[in-house]
Amino acid sequence: MNKPDLIKIENLSKGTGVESLKRTFNSHRKYTLAKTQTGATRLDLFKSLALVVRDHLVEKWIQTKKSQYDNDVKRVNYLSMEYLVGRVLTQNMVNLDLKDTLSQAVRELGYDLEELEETEIDAGLGNGGLGRLASCFLESMATLDLPANGYGMRYEFGIFHQHFKDGYQVEEADNWLKHGNPWEIPRPEHLHPIKFYGHVKHHAHPDGRETYDWVDTHDNVMAMAYDILIPGYKCETVNSLRLWGARSTEEFDFQHFNEGDYIQAVSEKQKNETISKVLYPNDKSIQGRELRLKQEYFFVSASLQDIIARYKYAHTSFDQFGDKVAIQLNDTHPSLAIPEMMRIFVDIEGMSWERAWDITVKTMGYTNHTVLPEALEKWSVDLLGHVLPRHLKVIFEINHRFLKQVAERFPNDPERLGRMSLIEEGPVKFVRMHNLALVGSHAVNGVAALHTEILKQSLFKDFHEMFPERIQNKTNGITQRIWLKECNPSLSELITETIGEGWVKDLSQMDRLLPMRDDPDFCQRWAEIKQNNKNALADYIHRSMGVRVNPQSLFDVHIKRIHEYKRQLLNVLHTIVLYTRIKKNPQADHYLPRTVIFSGKAAPGYAMAKNIIKLINSVAKTINSDEQVGDRLRVVFLPNYSVSLAEKIIPAANLSQQTSTAGMEASGTGNMKLALNGALTLGTLDGANIEILEEVGEENIYIFGLTAEEVEHNVQNNYRPKDIYLANRELKNAIDLIQEGFFCPESPDLFHPIIDSILNHGDRFMVLADFASYCDLQKKVEEEFRNTDLWTRKSITNSARVGKFSSDRTIQEYAEDIWNVRPHRSHAENGAG
Repeated sequence: MNKPDLIKIENLSKGTGVESLKRTFNSHRKYTLAKTQTGATRLDLFKSLALVVRDHLVEKWIQTKKSQYDNDVKRVNYLSMEYLVGRVLTQNMVNLDLKDTLSQAVRELGYDLEELEETEIDAGLGNGGLGRLASCFLESMATLDLPANGYGMRYEFGIFHQHFKDGYQVEEADNWLKHGNPWEIPRPEHLHPIKFYGHVKHHAHPDGRETYDWVDTHDNVMAMAYDILIPGYKCETVNSLRLWGARSTEEFDFQHFNEGDYIQAVSEKQKNETISKVLYPNDKSIQGRELRLKQEYFFVSASLQDIIARYKYAHTSFDQFGDKVAIQLNDTHPSLAIPEMMRIFVDIEGMSWERAWDITVKTMGYTNHTVLPEALEKWSVDLLGHVLPRHLKVIFEINHRFLKQVAERFPNDPERLGRMSLIEEGPVKFVRMHNLALVGSHAVNGVAALHTEILKQSLFKDFHEMFPERIQNKTNGITQRIWLKECNPSLSELITETIGEGWVKDLSQMDRLLPMRDDPDFCQRWAEIKQNNKNALADYIHRSMGVRVNPQSLFDVHIKRIHEYKRQLLNVLHTIVLYTRIKKNPQADHYLPRTVIFSGKAAPGYAMAKNIIKLINSVAKTINSDEQVGDRLRVVFLPNYSVSLAEKIIPAANLSQQTSTAGMEASGTGNMKLALNGALTLGTLDGANIEILEEVGEENIYIFGLTAEEVEHNVQNNYRPKDIYLANRELKNAIDLIQEGFFCPESPDLFHPIIDSILNHGDRFMVLADFASYCDLQKKVEEEFRNTDLWTRKSITNSARVGKFSSDRTIQEYAEDIWNVRPHRSHAENGAG
C-alpha cells in the first residue's frame, strides 16, 4: 500500500533542477490554475511559483509527520493568538535551499523573481511583536528538528489595513484572503464542535462521585483546520501551523428560505462565523468583549480537542500524556486552555479531579509578555459565566483548592489570599487570567532578564514566594534566516564571504566579524551596502508617499506599535526641537541632515495612540512643506506597518529608537532585528535593551533616561512634570507650539489631551523626566554619525555581538528547561523513506 507513495516522493525529491522546476511551474499554471501562458496574470504566476515550492514542502512534511508518529515522539504545541508570518515565499525558498535555482528557472521562463515575490500579500494573522515572535519560534523549532505544531486562528480580515486621511489613522478591512492563499491546506476532515452558553447540570451519585453536564448550549460552531507548513533551514523537518476557521453548524435554514425570508435563511451562519473574521475585535463595547471571549475559547478548545485526539490515536490511556505532550501558552490569551483541559479530562474522559489537574499542570507552560497591569487580561465573572458556564465552575474549583494551599502555606494572611485569588473581588468581579495561567502551569517565563525580575519581585511576587522554582527567564530572540539572510541579502553575502555560512544556523559565529572592524576594505563595503539600502528605502518613500528624503542623512527609525509607554511622543518633541533650531537660524550649515521614520499601528479603540499618530503626521506635514528646512530634516510615517515593510526599513536604518519607559517593555524584538542589521540603538534600560548593552558594550549603544527603580521612585514621590516643562526652554517651546495649534491650525485644541496627560495628569510614562537625557544622547549621535569610520565600526560591532539574540538559542532553552523535548530528525535512517 505504501509503495506508490514512496515512488512519488522519490520522484519529486529529485525534481530540484532548473528544467524540472520549469516543468512543474508550467504544470501548475496550466492544470492547477487553468491559465494559458499568455492569459496568466502576475498573481497567477506567483501562485504557480508558490505551488512549486509547496510541493517540496509537502514532500518533507509527509516524511516528518510519518517519522514523528512512527517514533511516538513528544511534541510541542504552541498556542498563540497571533502569527505575523509576513510574505512566506522567500522564506520558504531560502529554507528549502531552492532560491537560486528557482530564480534561474523563473528567469528562463521570462519572468522576474523579485516581481513575483512582491506580489505576495502579507498574511493577516498578527499585529505586532507577539505574532512576529511566535513565527520566529516556529521557524526555529523546525530548524532545530523539534517536533512541534503551532496553533492559531485563521482570521479572514486580519487586524486592519491602516491608511491615513488628513493625518488620521483610518482602519479598513485587511482582506488578505481575497485572492486565496496558496500556502494553506484546508482540512475539512478535521472539524471540532465548539459550544457556548447554556447551563450546567450537577449530578450527585450514590458512591459519592459528582459529575457535571454542560447542556442547552446554543450558537455553537465548528472549528475547521487549515494547515500552513513551516520548514526548517536546510534540514528535513517541516512542521505545521494549524489555524482554525469558524464554520456554522447550520449552513442554511431551508424553512426561512421557503417562507421568503432569504436574509434570515443565512443570518445564523454569518453570525456564528464572525468568530474568526477579525483579530482582536474592539472590546470597548459589551458585544466586542463577548466576541473576543468567544474567539479565545474557540481557539483553545479546537486546539485542545485536536491535541488530545492526536494523542489518543496512538495511546489507549492518558498515563503518558504529560510525557508526550507539551503545551505553551503565548501570553494570557490562550489561558482558557487550562479550564478547558480540565473540563475535557473530568467531564468527558472521566478522570478524577486530582489526576486531571496533575496532568494539566505538567503539560502547560505560560509565557508572560507584559508588566502593565491594565494589559493583564481579565474577564468579568458575569460575562464568563454567561458564555462559558461550565468553565466558570471549573475556575471556581481551581481557585478554592489553590487558596486552601495558600492558606496552609501562609496562615493568617488574608491580604495575600486576596492578591493571589483567581477572582478579583469588587462591585464587579473579574477572573484574573494571568493568575489562572500561573497556577495552572508548571513553568512560567518572562522574556528578558529585567522583565523576569520584575515578575518575581513585584507583579507576581506572591506566586514566586509560593512557587520559587516556577518563574524563569527566556530572553526573546529572532531568526537570522529572515531578519538578515532574507531581508538584507547584500550584507548577508558579505558576511558569508568573510566568515562562512555557519552563522545562518549558529548566530554566535557572528563575533568572528569583530577583527574586520580594522580592515578598511571590509568597512568600506559594509558602509556601501548600508548606503545602497538607504537609497532603496528613499526611493520607496518617494514612490509610496511622494516625499523626497536625503539618502545621505541619518535614518532615524522608530517602528513599533503606537502606545504611550513606547513613547513615540518623546521622539516627536525632539523632532520639533530640531525644527525650531533650524527655523531660528536657517542659514547655519552645522545641522546634521536627519530623516525621522515612523511606522506602526494604534489599536482601533485607543484614542490617545491615534491622536499621537495624527500629531506625528501633522508635524511631518509642517516640516516637510517648509522650504527653509529643505532636506536637512524630514519626517515620514509609513502606513500599514507589516513584516514586508519592516524588511525594507530595517536594513536601511542607522539609528534604532527603543524608547519605552524603563520597566514597562517586557523585551522587544525590533531592537534585536535592527542591531543585527547594523543599526545603533538609542534606548532606555528596559527589556532586552539591557542585554544588548551587555553584549555590544556601552560605547556602542546610546542609553538614556531613568532606570526602572527611578521610575518607581518618581511614581511614589510626587513627581512634578510641570517643573521640568518650565525649566527647559526648548521643551517648553515645543509643547507650547503643540498646545497653541501650530501644527494643526484648523483644529487648535486637537492635541490638548496629549499635553494634558504629560503636564496635568502626572506624565505616567515619564516623557518629560527623560527628555533632557534623550536630547543629550541625540547630540552625541549626531557627533558620532559625522565620523563615518567610527560609525561604521560601531555598526559592525552591533551586528557581530548580538549572536545571543537568535530565536534558536531561545527555543533551545525552552526545549531543555520547560518542554523536555529533544530533536527528532526525519531522515531515511529513522524509517521515513
